Amino acid sequence: MTPTAVVEQCTVADEASGPYAITAGPDGALWFTLVRGSGIGRLVPGSEPTRFPLGPDRGPTIIVPGPDGALWFTEYQAHRIGRITTDGAVDEHPLPTSDSGPYGIAAGPDGALWFTETAADRIGRITPDGQVREFTLPITGGFPSAITAGADGGMWFTLNQASAIGRIGAEGEVTVHPLPTDAAGPVGITAGPDGALWFVEIAAGQVGSITPDGAIDEFPLPDRTARPHAITSGADGRLWFTEWAGNRIGSITTEGVVETHDLPTPGSEPHGITLGPDGALWAALEFGALARITSSSSVDAHR
Repeated sequence: MTPTAVVEQCTVADEASGPYAITAGPDGALWFTLVRGSGIGRLVPGSEPTRFPLGPDRGPTIIVPGPDGALWFTEYQAHRIGRITTDGAVDEHPLPTSDSGPYGIAAGPDGALWFTETAADRIGRITPDGQVREFTLPITGGFPSAITAGADGGMWFTLNQASAIGRIGAEGEVTVHPLPTDAAGPVGITAGPDGALWFVEIAAGQVGSITPDGAIDEFPLPDRTARPHAITSGADGRLWFTEWAGNRIGSITTEGVVETHDLPTPGSEPHGITLGPDGALWAALEFGALARITSSSSVDAHR
């Protein structure tokens, strides 16, 4: 991160609620999951947060905007896919496979939402009207985690326990790319500005990239014990990521130059990160807050 980076914190929940993932909604607000508090939060920058409670023991994890103007999220504990409108109306969709542990979710180029089933070795697809289809992966115990749409029309996902990156096509055809580093533990993944997919390796302390044809690069972080968790593209052409154990926010150029910045509160446990509607980066801090990260480069790029 540049030396002029500024980090501000906004309390949105108590520590017991656990803000976990965050995304920018179509309504100009930030939406975030409360993984331990079993709720969804909404924040318009500069205003007070709003909380929408779910039923007990839902475990909402990743949240993303859908093609229908609503927000879609996974319920890891309840094994469901949830949908919330911008005015707070919630629908929940049980999955065909019980105890599947849905975690990552992303909008696909086909107008559907694609999601991972960590405990079932499957990738799922749900249409806005709730039709679900599941695809079995060729790996057992791979723990598919985050998922994102690639520039090549496929959906790319991390296989946390298999130390690999996977790609699934529209009809369920799967390709698996093992990583050069054993037991790397990839988690977050996002599409980069260079046409590659960028991911973080929580167990290896590295950031990686993979091109659509499968060429992989890995970049060690200055602190290999930082446990990077989530990653997103910024407005400045850099990839931004959270360091869960390092209590930092980091950025990396497509050439592999890394910069990091400490968060002001020790032990804040940064998890999800997204580009906000105001051009800043926003991260969910599990101790009960959101962090807003700005730098001269990111603000200039947004303008």
